[in-house]
Amino acid sequence: MSSKDLAVSVRGLSKSYVIAHNMNRPTDLREAIVDRFRHPLGNGGQDHEMFWAIKNMDFDIRSGEVVGIIGRNGAGKSTLLKILSRITWPTTGEIDIHGRVSSLLEVGTGFHPELTGRENVFLNGSILGMTRREIKQKFDEIVDFAGVEKFLDTPVKRYSSGMYVRLAFAVAANLDPEILIVDEVLAVGDAQFQQKCLGKMQDVARHSGRTILFVSHNMNAILQLCERAILLHQGQVVMDGLPDEVMKSYVAEPKTGSTVDLRNHPNRDPSLAPALQSITLCDTADNPTAVFAPGETVQLKVSLKLNRRIINPSFACALHNWRGERLFAVATYLSRAPVEYLEGECLLVGRFDLPNLVPGKYMLEISFTDSFDRFIDRITNVAALTIALSDYLGVTHPFSPDLGSVMVRSEWEAFNQGTLVSGSGNSKSD
Repeated sequence: MSSKDLAVSVRGLSKSYVIAHNMNRPTDLREAIVDRFRHPLGNGGQDHEMFWAIKNMDFDIRSGEVVGIIGRNGAGKSTLLKILSRITWPTTGEIDIHGRVSSLLEVGTGFHPELTGRENVFLNGSILGMTRREIKQKFDEIVDFAGVEKFLDTPVKRYSSGMYVRLAFAVAANLDPEILIVDEVLAVGDAQFQQKCLGKMQDVARHSGRTILFVSHNMNAILQLCERAILLHQGQVVMDGLPDEVMKSYVAEPKTGSTVDLRNHPNRDPSLAPALQSITLCDTADNPTAVFAPGETVQLKVSLKLNRRIINPSFACALHNWRGERLFAVATYLSRAPVEYLEGECLLVGRFDLPNLVPGKYMLEISFTDSFDRFIDRITNVAALTIALSDYLGVTHPFSPDLGSVMVRSEWEAFNQGTLVSGSGNSKSD
């Protein structure tokens, strides 16, 4: 591939951070004062660790290519995009970028909070190297897409997160960058605006030939938008190929078996402590199993270890299909008997009825929050649940994920000039 065909080239890219662990942190004012006198430079009891967010990464992206970057929390996705956007610099390695880059990362990146929406549009355009005349030509289109005309002359520090994202995306997508970088920040917007953004990116990719790098946990959005996907794990590229193939590898990672040890689960949110200890799937007879029939009842046993009392906690469990689409969720706060408190070593036991799911493998996600909806622990793709083949539809036709996720019985009759030409029976449906 010639350099003229490349939009982005990454070679040996690594990024490290130094993390300090304070092993003897003061617990009251007296200890804090004594610690300050003993260690006036503030290094008392600290242990330093080198953390590699990205390690020896290599890949090329062609001009006009739409690439999805996927991976678990902590895989290095956001760090990579920040390096490509020149917000932070790599520790080692080289990146070559051919073209003007526009980025939409965290809410507010590139916006000055004291400036109005109007002023920030011109500021961002100037950062991208556009003239005032070029920005004016795109201005009405940006404002119309963002839908914030009423607040255009209000300082953006007073915007809601949704308004911030709408204006930021409108600026990033409409100011003619050669390379558009979009992080999971789109999840802040409402569902209607997310679809509007995906439509805009599709339009940008198909008709303007611009390069797009898109990070999302929405697997359907990746499949809908991207022609290629890169899977990251612990800061390294582990797979690069067609989106559906990469996606199947990505969702095939959950632990198998009826009982899963959660203490060192690889899919835990790295910013959270391991409160969730283990999870066991059982049938109604209390037999451990990870295989169920459509519509069967699942019994869930979750052990926790807490270092403090949690008042009005909430445990939630969601089921996802192979595309990463959430099919349903159950939670303690949605039951008739919410949990009053949990403390120390404890056990949660829940039961729920499965829908009549299409046979295949599904993934569980679990989370534990406090009364303020703050995550205490959260693990994606924690375990696999298999729906066995059944005669629910009364037919022998093979099943396919393309049928959707839920089986629905139906009956059909065909008439030819008023004469019944088929028998009624069951048929497959989405």
